[in-house]
Amino acid sequence: MTWAECSMDKIAIAILNFNGSGFLKKFLPSVIENSPEATIYVIDNKSTDDSVEVLLAQFPAVNAILLDSNGGYSQGYNEGLKQIEAEYYVLLNSDVEVTPNWLQPIITMMDADETIAAAQPKILSYHEKDSFEYAGAGGGFIDTLGYPFCRGRLFLSLEKDEGQYDDVHRIFWATGACMFVRAKHFKQHGPLDEDFFAHMEEIDLCWRLNNAGLKVMYNGHSAVYHVGGGTLHKSNPRKTYLNFRNGLALLYKNYLRWELWIKLPIRLMLDIVACIKFMLFDSFSDGLAVLKAHYHFLLDLPSNYKKRKRINQRVVGGEYAPIYRKSVVLEYFIKQRKKYRELTPDSSNTR
Repeated sequence: MTWAECSMDKIAIAILNFNGSGFLKKFLPSVIENSPEATIYVIDNKSTDDSVEVLLAQFPAVNAILLDSNGGYSQGYNEGLKQIEAEYYVLLNSDVEVTPNWLQPIITMMDADETIAAAQPKILSYHEKDSFEYAGAGGGFIDTLGYPFCRGRLFLSLEKDEGQYDDVHRIFWATGACMFVRAKHFKQHGPLDEDFFAHMEEIDLCWRLNNAGLKVMYNGHSAVYHVGGGTLHKSNPRKTYLNFRNGLALLYKNYLRWELWIKLPIRLMLDIVACIKFMLFDSFSDGLAVLKAHYHFLLDLPSNYKKRKRINQRVVGGEYAPIYRKSVVLEYFIKQRKKYRELTPDSSNTR
């Protein structure tokens, strides 16, 4: 069901909501105030709180798309975006505070280069506004074993924002917390993988965009503030499960065959090391979540094999290779390099 008329927008901001009434009250006013050039949509994932009532009563200018079930981040956006016609989609988490002129730098950049398929702004912490936020920070990358990291964030180490990433830079993935994507490329290379439910589906999409020869960009002249953990806290075993299961599916779907045979066993071994560490020193429940993730990854192999066959795997390279061809695990845990700029330079990657 939609309360919006079907018309072609230049920019459509799509906010996915599930039981986020408090976030809508707190953050939607900043989106409305600072986005006069955009049409705003809230896609509700069958909330059981008063989200819909709040939306219709307090924000009548916002277009509501009401879904019949909660299929997670991926299905929610896939279904909601089918009802939105626009040149650019901006996928925005409900727990994000936007700033004045946050849209224009990125839209201007994308208008000037048709090969840019997706982009993100600088993602700062809502609670510590001088620090980068976990989900996206200064732009996302993956290492040779498929571990995601960001400029401004390696694993749980977050950098202070001192202007070091106030630039425009090609990246490997743009965060789903605030992701600008050209609608025609989303339709051509999407949708988001609904089996992921939540977490890493944006990396999976961006991998396909990179494989198609398209660019994913970061623009530090735009900034937003993200609460983070609005749906699942970072210490939640459910989040651990999704990250480990989806991380393996991500690699299985997208690696070249020779990479898969060499690197997937290494990744599986490192996951087991992480599992043991969780159980002995951190959270036994998180350790069990890793084992559950591996079990379901094996059960899902037939389905993921069919997806893999449909994807055009190729070496992402050329003048710029957005995959870091070293191990960020080795750099961080063994060499104790806690900041992006401390990583050993990758000769295949202009950083």
